[in-house]
Amino acid sequence: MRKPRTIHLTGLLFVAPSLLVVVLLLFYPVVSSIYFSFTNRHLLRPAVEFVGIDNFVAVLQNEQFWNAFRVSVLWTVVSIVGQLLIGFLAALALNRVRHLTGLFRTLLIIPWAFPAIVIAFGWRWILNDVYGFLPNLLTRLGITESNVSFLSNPDAVMATVLVINVWFGAPLFMVNILAALKTVPKDQFEAAKVDGANALQRFRFITMPHVKKVVGLLVILRSIWVFNNFELLFLLTGGGPAGLTETVPIFAYRTGWGLQQLGVASTITVLLLVFLLLLGALAFRLLDHWDKKDA
Repeated sequence: MRKPRTIHLTGLLFVAPSLLVVVLLLFYPVVSSIYFSFTNRHLLRPAVEFVGIDNFVAVLQNEQFWNAFRVSVLWTVVSIVGQLLIGFLAALALNRVRHLTGLFRTLLIIPWAFPAIVIAFGWRWILNDVYGFLPNLLTRLGITESNVSFLSNPDAVMATVLVINVWFGAPLFMVNILAALKTVPKDQFEAAKVDGANALQRFRFITMPHVKKVVGLLVILRSIWVFNNFELLFLLTGGGPAGLTETVPIFAYRTGWGLQQLGVASTITVLLLVFLLLLGALAFRLLDHWDKKDA
């Protein structure tokens, strides 16, 4: 006969502050956004009316939304691929270093240590077409005829912000992959060398099986993070020029706080939430498949 479960008041009291923070910072905004997405809520009009799915139809028929979605996909895919490649290569290189490893790790993780606002304003100063270090250097070296405005030139802006984001996020991949590489048994490499396996075979059959779960989890979390990223890109370009770097979060911000259409902006965020939940569910199913396959 099962004993009735007892509620431990002391445990609840310890957990209550965390639950309160979750409710205030996560649950309430999500629920309110879902509610407002079905209304015509406007920041300048006190009256609120229920409009059903009209906002969803309007957003899905809005070409600016789909342009922002395409930019978000490009921003996320290229950033994650670049961060993964550079972070993986840096981790492999550091794993072979035997001296001053702590110094090299510290130097390589510096970009990730700074907040986005410092990174954004630092790069805006470096890339400024009047007094910026890089445009003036390229002009003096004769590489460009005049100072290039990297953050306002339509032909250069997307590549520029992608390079900055890759530089900013690669250290996170490097640190986590390096930690996973440290768990690979050295005797497996020695046995593989004795059996005549080359470097590529050792990487494929020994290194990758030990780090692929870490890499998979990093890719999932960083993809959600980068797709949702607002501050770095907004501080660098504001979504310009001409919407070339306007992602879905920036489009939602401009709709809600620029046009004062909070109901429509909430609809955009709800669509973003649904998309990321579906993407996350598919990705975690893939990780689960890897676990079952390895088992």
